[in-house]
Amino acid sequence: MLDFSKPSVARMYDHLLGGTDNYQVDRDACEELLKMAPSTRDLALVNRAFLVRSVRYLAREQGVRRFLDHGSGLPTSPNVHEVAQAVDPACEVVYIDNDPVVSAHGRMSLAEDPTTTAVLEMDMRQTDDIFDSPQVQRLLRGDRPVAALFVSVLHCIRDTDDPWGLVRGVAERLPAGSYMVISQLASDDPELRSEITNFMDDVTGGNWGEVRSLGGVKRFFDGLELLEVEEQEPVEVSRWRPDSDLAPRQRTKEWIEYGGVARIK
Repeated sequence: MLDFSKPSVARMYDHLLGGTDNYQVDRDACEELLKMAPSTRDLALVNRAFLVRSVRYLAREQGVRRFLDHGSGLPTSPNVHEVAQAVDPACEVVYIDNDPVVSAHGRMSLAEDPTTTAVLEMDMRQTDDIFDSPQVQRLLRGDRPVAALFVSVLHCIRDTDDPWGLVRGVAERLPAGSYMVISQLASDDPELRSEITNFMDDVTGGNWGEVRSLGGVKRFFDGLELLEVEEQEPVEVSRWRPDSDLAPRQRTKEWIEYGGVARIK
């Protein structure tokens, strides 16, 4: 049975983006989070803009036509399939999320074209089951490159569940020349990391992982070739190929979305 008495990470993110698929309990949790980290709403907007830019870049400039979106969250326009299919209507997208509300919303929004989009109600840690599914097997046909997205979601996985191994396992299953898009909430302030991690773990009833250090996020890119950066380092994501000087920026940076786009070597 669904429990709407506790905030949901997906619904909190929806509220921060100005969406309507959320409840008072989610809005109240966001207000408490904003007291700890006032830049959080800016951060959500920055991250969403990064998702749009990275998908457009991969579709338009790298020729990617297949996308696997882990922890996709509630549909927000433009979503991954809308961005990719604006470049080529033949682009295919599989969304993965273990929240049944997210899955239901996703299926409703994708009902117009089930041939190029699909939603899997699975935990993103179920890598074997995900890759054995008919929807993902379809993406892998012909060994054409696939872009796997882990955008603002790996902080929902605890260190003890080895999110770095999860990312490696997905990369190993993708065709040669595929891509990874990764961002995660990060801070080098250990007190802030602890405060927010404990708060989010408490209010969501344990449906949270870790706010990580920048070094912890950098580990996700081990063995990958970062693209469009001056050095082989992740960046605060508003700095990754910004559309213009008017693109969203955080006003303060208690924590940031840290990540990038990488090619699997």
